Amino acid sequence: MRLASVSVALYGAASVSALTLPWPRAGKLVDLSIFGGRFETLKPEEAKTHKSGAPNTISPPENKNKATAAGADGAAAGGCENPSLRPEWRQMDDAGRQGYIDAVKCLMGRPSAGGDFPGSQNRYEDLVSLHQQLTGSIHMVGQFLPFHRYYVHVFESLLRDECGYGGPMPWWDETLDAGNFGNSPVLSAQWFGTAPPLVNGQGACVSDGAFAGLTLHIGPGGGQSDHCLARALDESQTAQCNREFVDSCNSHDNYADMESCAEMGPHAYGHNGIGAVMQDVSPSPGDPVFFLHHGFVDRNWRAWQNADPANRLYQIGGYSNTQDPKQPLTLDYVLTSKGIRPDVRVNEVMDTKGAYLCYDYL
Repeated sequence: MRLASVSVALYGAASVSALTLPWPRAGKLVDLSIFGGRFETLKPEEAKTHKSGAPNTISPPENKNKATAAGADGAAAGGCENPSLRPEWRQMDDAGRQGYIDAVKCLMGRPSAGGDFPGSQNRYEDLVSLHQQLTGSIHMVGQFLPFHRYYVHVFESLLRDECGYGGPMPWWDETLDAGNFGNSPVLSAQWFGTAPPLVNGQGACVSDGAFAGLTLHIGPGGGQSDHCLARALDESQTAQCNREFVDSCNSHDNYADMESCAEMGPHAYGHNGIGAVMQDVSPSPGDPVFFLHHGFVDRNWRAWQNADPANRLYQIGGYSNTQDPKQPLTLDYVLTSKGIRPDVRVNEVMDTKGAYLCYDYL
């Protein structure tokens, strides 16, 4: 996997105790050098001309409805007649937002399944551990988008099945806040907590909002040690989560080029812009805003599919691995959650209104 290395110039060696952030709600300061590599990015001016160089496939009709027994936790066998609707965070009222936050905190209060999830201290962290373990096979590969669509579904199913959540799965339209994440209704003291700014290679623990004082046990990097939920907001990075960049990536006709652009474009800049835990690739779901961010990424993919469903709904491309010899990704590639929910094939998550998934975006 190609991950951008941590820059010595960016993260510096300033003493935590010697630095005071110009941020009235700053928690304990955090040196960003403790975190793993950042997400690799694509320059905005390269978005329209970017070529992945990977193979691309449009599925033949006979493969489009081939499902496995794995769909037991998905839509009914008859298909998706009444898809759930995923609202943008602004479209939810305060009661709905609070219901979602309460369900996430419920998962954090439930015991870990243990076993396959070393270091996990709760059910939410089982998901973080899963992402940490699979990082090399779910980033910079063709299955990046299908896996994370499946991953958000697994998360949603846990909220519903284990915490009784009955509300919608929200997403965050980051194009509305590009370059201004710090004033978004998501990163607010009322909800996910504010984001202290990046200063001299330092961030800070989140000290307000629903997840103030949260201790994480998965990460930093590939480790398992106690650390706080930290952020280090860099609006020069979040500025690249803009509509023009999204549209440039979605202007590609083939999946392989679109996927590569999306992954290294707005997706990567959103992670890196929030910083600290979110920029630490493998345990990045430790920041609960991760799932709203990936709703944004998934919606952008769905919009690309909807622009030409006959040719794009089951179009796939890229490689399934990063080491030679590379193998072209196929619709039969298996996506796993290591027993949290049944495994599925890529084919089963291509249509958000199919036999397995059943949702659409508002």
